[in-house]
Amino acid sequence: MTTTLITGANKGLGYETARRLLEAGHTVWMGARDEIRGREAAEALGGTFVQLDVTSDSSVEAAAKTVAAAGGLDVLVNNAGIPGPFAQAEDLTAADTEAVYGTNVVGIVRMMHAFLPLLRESDEGTVVNVTSGVGSFGFAHDPERVESTVVMPLYTSSKSAVTMLTVQYAKAFPELRINAADPGYTATDFNRQQGTQTLQEGTDAIVELATRGGSGPTGTFIDRSGAAPF
Repeated sequence: MTTTLITGANKGLGYETARRLLEAGHTVWMGARDEIRGREAAEALGGTFVQLDVTSDSSVEAAAKTVAAAGGLDVLVNNAGIPGPFAQAEDLTAADTEAVYGTNVVGIVRMMHAFLPLLRESDEGTVVNVTSGVGSFGFAHDPERVESTVVMPLYTSSKSAVTMLTVQYAKAFPELRINAADPGYTATDFNRQQGTQTLQEGTDAIVELATRGGSGPTGTFIDRSGAAPF
């Protein structure tokens, strides 16, 4: 049975991804910073809660030890992320930048460092990094795409970094399948429920990558329609 860990799994895209992967037969660790909300979410779905704050070395290291003691890991879904302040570009500060990058980018590096030993022991070692189309240079320059209308310097650039991290980790660890998924404009608390896609539609690309059984290409960037432009 495939064992999967999802960060930020107590709500939104993470929660729906957990639901769908449990339905597909995975054993799912549902990571969340808040223990009460995380346990409630895991109990509601039949997943297993693990306390996990991707901005904390000690939290991530403890989670890795917990997962290792339970038998290992096959799939890591790096879903946790924050939008940062909804502010004018001139009002953004260095502290804002450190907070957004600390979760969205450094958090992935922290997770990879801690969980790589487990993933490399698996016959189907897989990493899915949840990125965003707003970090795509192709979409940002396409006036036909909604992503081209977004002006959020910190969040968008952090997701560009996530996509490049994906490519670089895929090159560094060719024995794993490491890919990036763009959920698209999905209705979540993240965008104040303004997205035009359902949660199921928003998790299509994530679930697709997480259920390939360690096969297929690596270092790619997809959305629910297929390959997305970098």
